[in-house]
Amino acid sequence: MAGMTTDVTAPVRTLRAGFVGGGFMAAVHSRAARAARADLAGAASSSPSRSREAADRLGLDAAFDSVDALVADPDIDVVHVCTPNALHAPIAKAALLAGKHVICEKPLATRSTDAAELAALAAERGLVAAVPFVYRFHPMAREARARVARGETGRLISVHGAYLQDWLAGPRDDDWRVDAELGGPSRAFADIGSHLVDLVEFVTGDRIVRLNASTRTVYEARATHVDIATEDLAAVVIELGSGAVGTLLVSQVAPGRKNALSIELAGSDASVRFEQERPERLWVGRSGGSGLVDRDPARLAPDAARLAIVPAGHPMGYQDAFNAFVADAYAAIGGSTPEGLPGFDDGLRAVRVTEAVLASAASGDWTEVAS
Repeated sequence: MAGMTTDVTAPVRTLRAGFVGGGFMAAVHSRAARAARADLAGAASSSPSRSREAADRLGLDAAFDSVDALVADPDIDVVHVCTPNALHAPIAKAALLAGKHVICEKPLATRSTDAAELAALAAERGLVAAVPFVYRFHPMAREARARVARGETGRLISVHGAYLQDWLAGPRDDDWRVDAELGGPSRAFADIGSHLVDLVEFVTGDRIVRLNASTRTVYEARATHVDIATEDLAAVVIELGSGAVGTLLVSQVAPGRKNALSIELAGSDASVRFEQERPERLWVGRSGGSGLVDRDPARLAPDAARLAIVPAGHPMGYQDAFNAFVADAYAAIGGSTPEGLPGFDDGLRAVRVTEAVLASAASGDWTEVAS
C-alpha cells in the first residue's frame, strides 16, 4: 500500500530497560518497551516488597531493593521514571549521572530551575532524554501539523484548546496528585495542561509568548487531603509569537469528560481540529464547506503515515501512540534522529509555561513565558 510503513524503528541491539514506579504509567511504559523489543530488566519502587509486586505484575525480569540499586546496575541502558512528580527530577538526575538514557514522565520537574539543569545535563552527557508528550504521536496529530506546515491553513489567526477530565469531579475523589508535596505547586495544568500546550506548539510550530490565567481549587478538602492548594482547573488566554491569540481550558472536574484533549486552529484559509478521544479523524473547516479526513496511510503526509502501523479502518489509540514514542526514543538511543521526539527541552518548556500560568493567576496580570 502506497505510503504504508511499519518502520517505527527499534535500535540495532536489544536495550535493557528499568522502571521506577509501579502504577498505571509504569504499566503503559512497560508495554511500550516490550513492543519495542527491549529486555524488561526490572522495577524499583518505594520499598523492596513494592518493587517485587511491581516486577511480578508488569512481567519484569527482576525487582531492585532501591532506586539507587536500579540506577547503578551496569546492565541497564535506559531508565523509565514513572513516580510521583516531586521525585522525577532527583531520579532523572541520578540516572543521567550514572550514564543512563532517561524517559521521564511529565512534569519533568516541579521547578523550572531543576528542569533546566536536567536538560543541560542530558545535553552535556550526550544522552537521550525524552518526555512522553505522546499525543503528538497520533498519526492524525502529525497530519494536522503537516497541513499547517504546508501552508494549507494559511496565516494562523486563533487557537482553541481544551483538556477536560472528570476523575476528580466529586468532592470525595482523591489522589496523591492533590498534595503539593508530591505533585508540585500545580496539578491540573502541570499534569494535563502541559500536554495541551505541547500539542498546540508542536502542531502550529508557534510558541506561546504571554498569557493571562485564572485558576480555581473547587474542593479544598477531599477524602484524605485537607487545605488543598493545587488547582482543579485553569482558564488561560494566550498570545503566540505569530500574533495569533487563543484560549485554553484545563479541568479535572468536568463531569462526563474522560480524556477530552482537543485543539482547533483557525487560519486565514482553513481550520483544523484534532480530538484525542476521536484520534482517527481530523476535522478540516473551510468557508465553502467542511469535512472529516480519515486516517488512511495511503493519503497521509509521510511523517503521519510512518506512525500509521495498521490499514485504514483499523482503529489506533493511546497505547499505539505511546508505543511509537518509546520506539522513537529507543531508535534515538541507537543513533537515529526520529522526527518530533519530545526531549528534556520540551519538558523544560512545559514547566516554564506552567510557572507562567501560576504567576499570572496569582497576580491577575499578563505574564511573559520565559523562552
